[in-house]
Amino acid sequence: MGDDRSGRRARHDGEGRPASDILREWHTGEFPAISDEPTGPLTGGRRARRRAMEEEAARRAAAAAPAPEDDATVRTPLVPGAPGAPVSRGPAPRPPVSALSGLVLGSTGEHPAVRADDDTDRHARPPVAGEHPATRQQHAVAADQRRAEQHEHDDLHDDLQDDRHDDDLHGHPHEDHPAEHHHDVHGADHADEHADDHRDARPVTGEHPVWDQTGGLEVIGADDDDHHGRRARRERGRARGPRRKRRPVTIVLSLLVLAGLVVGIVFGGQWLYQKINPVAADYNGSGSGEVDVRVESGDSLTAIARTLTDADVIASTGPFVDAASANPAAANIQPGVYSMALQMSGQAALDRLLDPAARLFSRVTLPEGLRVDAALQRIADNSEIPLADLQAAAADPAALGLPSWANGLLEGHLFPATYDIEPGQTAVDVLTAIVARGEQTYESLGIPEADRLRVLTEASLVQAEAATTEDMSRVATVINNRIAIGMPLQFDTTVNYATGKTGITTTADDRATDSPYNTYRYPGLPPGAIDSPGEEALQAVLNPTPGDWLYFVVVNPDTGDTRFAATAEEHAANVALFQQWLRENPGG
Repeated sequence: MGDDRSGRRARHDGEGRPASDILREWHTGEFPAISDEPTGPLTGGRRARRRAMEEEAARRAAAAAPAPEDDATVRTPLVPGAPGAPVSRGPAPRPPVSALSGLVLGSTGEHPAVRADDDTDRHARPPVAGEHPATRQQHAVAADQRRAEQHEHDDLHDDLQDDRHDDDLHGHPHEDHPAEHHHDVHGADHADEHADDHRDARPVTGEHPVWDQTGGLEVIGADDDDHHGRRARRERGRARGPRRKRRPVTIVLSLLVLAGLVVGIVFGGQWLYQKINPVAADYNGSGSGEVDVRVESGDSLTAIARTLTDADVIASTGPFVDAASANPAAANIQPGVYSMALQMSGQAALDRLLDPAARLFSRVTLPEGLRVDAALQRIADNSEIPLADLQAAAADPAALGLPSWANGLLEGHLFPATYDIEPGQTAVDVLTAIVARGEQTYESLGIPEADRLRVLTEASLVQAEAATTEDMSRVATVINNRIAIGMPLQFDTTVNYATGKTGITTTADDRATDSPYNTYRYPGLPPGAIDSPGEEALQAVLNPTPGDWLYFVVVNPDTGDTRFAATAEEHAANVALFQQWLRENPGG
């Protein structure tokens, strides 16, 4: 027995210890009812501190535990449900309030939750008489656990204050959602970190009913999702930054662009409407001012109307075309330049075009039988084109469109007709138009190109020798009859062309001139025309009068009386009549 007692004394560390140490470890006598970890969020360093305190308490309990061999020193445990504990006949003892300090959120409402700074958690209870040191050691371990829980509660409180401070710094006052923030700390963290522990810590026989209740943790955790959603939206709003206000300059520019679009749509619509329906607009009255308008050859009434519209003479084509269609005289509008007024009505513009005085041109008439020099002078006399410009243009027949069969000779190609020389036309323009008119006549008469030089040359002789249209066809017959028998033509007109003279008479010296145009010396036709024959002379060559005449002579130049003869004797009698006229008209 002595050995056992000494062994037991050796195992009880509490014996022989100072009273102050024993008092510090003295507990109130209430047994801890928590077998698992205390509730509350534990993360990082907090869990490490708690684990260190538990290990320290375990070491103290192990050092103070009695030897197992000594039955006398082993006390019956007072924790219900523990091995060897007596079965209680009454109701299960309720866990002390101090042992539930970690379950503040899970309070059942039977007793008020104890504050973290409750005296029962901070101070040891007085010793109970007869209490074994091991029991006291268990109370000390429970006290250590409560102190660890108190430290974690303080840490949570500090974190909550830090979160509220951060919210204040970021523009989110903690007054907005205090309950949500509290749930975020005590709900989500606690539920996540200790869900498995609480699932294992099911209530057993003798345990307090508090372990059957969650304390509203699930509800608190559910609110956490909604809280995080609103908080995330607030964070995204802050990340986007404050909404920028539009500057006045931007607003003004936007208004200007909008106004420009409106104006463009209005005017563009009007322009498009006029293109689609051009008959809508018309000016009033006879207009004002003056503008020259050119009507081209072959222009239709619609083409003339478009020209007038482009020059702002009329507002649109419709009124003019309507007025012209109702007036048959509109078909006689001649090509040329017209002096018009600006902004005239369609009817007024038509009346102006039909007025001969409105047409601006220089009218030049080239009679039949003119030589090139005489024709150029007449053009210069009746237009604003200088003679020098006309002579320079005539010196380059190729630039005037002279045909190749003309052998570069302009004589005979200034076709006799009346021409209107319009303002702005040049010498080349005028002479080119005259040459083109001769080509048009040859085409219309059906003269083959291979015969045109012969026909033109013969027609120029007919034009120079005959006085009337009837005589022209007879002269053409004489030419053909003489050429047929190889007899020289002996025309004074060809000799005068060679000498540069005019008239119907020649001298012996004139007739002695050595020139291919001197038909007294050279049989056949001369190399080219001696004047510009008209259409009648061309027709006479193409349709000569049948006869056997080899001679003819003008016996009276004043009347144009021409006599034809088939024999030399008849011809000599006719020549005597002409000489008589000369005697009677010495200056003729």
